[in-house]
This record gives sequence, structure tokens and C-alpha cells, in this order.
Amino acid sequence: MNKLWFSLFDFSFNYKGTEPSFIDPTSLRWTKEFQENGDTIEQELDNYLKKNSLESYFNTSMVNNQEVWKTFSLISWDIEFFKRKKEFPVLMSIVSKYPEILSVSFNQLEANGKILPHCGDTNGIYRCHFGIEIPEELPTCGFRVRDEFRSWKKGEWLIFMDAYNHEAFNLSQKKRIILVIDVLRDEFKNKRNTIVSTVRTSLFLQKRVDYNKYLLNKPSLVFVIALVLRPFAYLGIKLVNLFKIY
Repeated sequence: MNKLWFSLFDFSFNYKGTEPSFIDPTSLRWTKEFQENGDTIEQELDNYLKKNSLESYFNTSMVNNQEVWKTFSLISWDIEFFKRKKEFPVLMSIVSKYPEILSVSFNQLEANGKILPHCGDTNGIYRCHFGIEIPEELPTCGFRVRDEFRSWKKGEWLIFMDAYNHEAFNLSQKKRIILVIDVLRDEFKNKRNTIVSTVRTSLFLQKRVDYNKYLLNKPSLVFVIALVLRPFAYLGIKLVNLFKIY
């Protein structure tokens, strides 16, 4: 069994696990119900986008153009966005049945957009892409994990080990839209609070590093700061949800 890993505490950013790059969707209990409701989920998204817009991802160093990667969350590492969730009754009714789901979001990659090679925050989850609007398949539009390439397909799941080095590209002339969920792995179910609080801490520090580049050369300092902040991240998740701030 692989040990729980976080990129926050490994400045090599090179996860060396033994898990496969891609996971068979049929091995996970929740995948079928999403597929059976794919058209309704797409309609809920269309209705939402008639009144709202997606936001550019905060870490612009991960893309070839800061405007090409846009997203919005309904749940983010156990933080719930209550106002948005109301706009997706069918989707959220499905999500509520599966407590192993930690995050739910929509992700848009514009024409000629690239999400550059990077590793995820932890091996404690599987990251799962569900095709909503897929303009083309490989080699024009696709996804790489380590040395393996796959195409997204409308109404189907693409599930992978997010901790491994990976990248996405859409070299077509149309946008690509997917539903993204993060699912807690069975072997780490008793580590849920550690996983969500550590990743929330990591995201917080990533935003700070973007403005304070000197931190990149001080891993020991980042390590200490992270250990201090992690309990506050856990408390923050509880308070944000309790008072329905989002």
C-alpha cells in the first residue's frame, strides 16, 4: 500500500507511487449514476451559464495563456458553495449519496489552451473528469498522465491518479468542458480531515507563493508554516460550512 503523500511536503514535486495512471470507472460505485444523468447535468450547467460566468483559475503559471483555463466549484475540498449548489439540484442529489466525494467543479479549457505539466496535491484522492462538451479527440484534444495519453469522451469518465505528473491540451478551435470531482480513496477514508485540511493549506500557500517567490527557495520555512496553518484550515472548513458563507 502506498503511503499518504502531499506535494506540499515534497518539493521534488515528483510522486513515485505504484498506482496505475488511469482507473477503471466501473471499479467505482458512483460512476454509473452520473452517466445515467449526464444530459440533465449538462442542462443544469447550460442554465447556470446563461446567468453566470466561469472564473479564470488563480494559478496562471499552469497555463499557456491566463484566460484559457476557467472553472467554478460547487464543493472544494469539503467547503460547500451553497448558493451555487441550489442551481444544480439533480447533480447535487447524486453527489449527496456518496460521502467519499470531496470536490465538485466544472472546468473549461478554451480553444488552443494548454494546462502545463504538473502534479496534483495528494495521492489520497482520484481525480475524475466527466465529458460534457468535447470538441475533438487525440491528438488534437486530450490528456496525459505520466507517459500515457487518453481522450475525453462526452458522457464518459476519465479517472486518474492526480498525484502523478500530468497535463491537458485543447488544440481545437472550440472550448472543452468537463465536470471534475475528487473522490477519497477507500484506503484513506480515515484520513479525510488530514487530506482536506492539508490541501486547503497548500492552496492557500500557492496563492501566497505567487506573490512571494522567495518562498520557493525555502522549503523548510514552508513546511513549518504549513504545519502551523493546517489546524486553522480544518477549523475554517467547519466554520465556513456552518455559517454557509459561500
